Amino acid sequence: MRLNLHSLQLFVAVVEAGSIAAAAEREFIAASALSKRIAELERLLDTPLLLRQARGVEPTAAGRVLVRGARTLLYQADDLEVQVRDFAMGETGHVRISANLSSITQFLATDLRDFTQTHPRITLDLNERTSSMVTRMVLEKAADIGVFTASIDEPRLEVHPYREDEIVLVMHKSHLLATRGQLSFIDTLEYEHIGMQQDSATTTAAQRVVIAAGRELRIRFFVHSYDALISMARQRFGIGLMPKGAFPLYDSTELATVRLNDAWARRRLKIGVRRGETLSAAGRMLLDHLLSSGFR
Repeated sequence: MRLNLHSLQLFVAVVEAGSIAAAAEREFIAASALSKRIAELERLLDTPLLLRQARGVEPTAAGRVLVRGARTLLYQADDLEVQVRDFAMGETGHVRISANLSSITQFLATDLRDFTQTHPRITLDLNERTSSMVTRMVLEKAADIGVFTASIDEPRLEVHPYREDEIVLVMHKSHLLATRGQLSFIDTLEYEHIGMQQDSATTTAAQRVVIAAGRELRIRFFVHSYDALISMARQRFGIGLMPKGAFPLYDSTELATVRLNDAWARRRLKIGVRRGETLSAAGRMLLDHLLSSGFR
């Protein structure tokens, strides 16, 4: 039995689009020609692959099996083509990444540097966004790979563990809490805070604690970067929350960090891609690189 890769690609397109007409438009082929390709696949495999309905088509049980296998075969064929082409001109490709500030500052910048050194012909685009925006960009196909902490859209993605980090309190060394070795976030609420972006994962987690306790979080200023947070803390404007791994990147001679004993302060950074879609060869290489750089 010989399965034609182009026919498999067209069949996957039909299943994803939900109709032969929509798939034909997407794949730049006449609907009659595409329908003939599907009929040839069904004849070759001697089983129906699609259920034709008034509003479109959906795969049969055999069709669902074929879609899964076809995606694997198509990815392997694309990957093989890239590997063979590497001998002549080196790897090429374009991958769009969306990531939150914590991941970029602590881990992702270094991992992307290592990747580009090994694959200099693959172009990477990086957009910094809050975790909720990261997952939304992946779902809306504005990014191929997302790196985030927590998001309500997470169940809709294929998610992989990436790294772990810890949120700590940052303050001037003269602050009354600076000598405490560890404390609960609730213990800080009588003091003024320097808040990060209001829809960031860290701010959202802290606000949940405050709401559950029936208390109020006193925000003196809102900032959008760790540089600004450090500057404001250095001028004694309050307490800030930031990842422990990012703190050494800044001049901290006047500052102190205090650990939080709250469970939410120890976090897992995650990588998300669209569920059920095959990444490009370049995207797969980057994903594999990030996963091998993180949890082993």
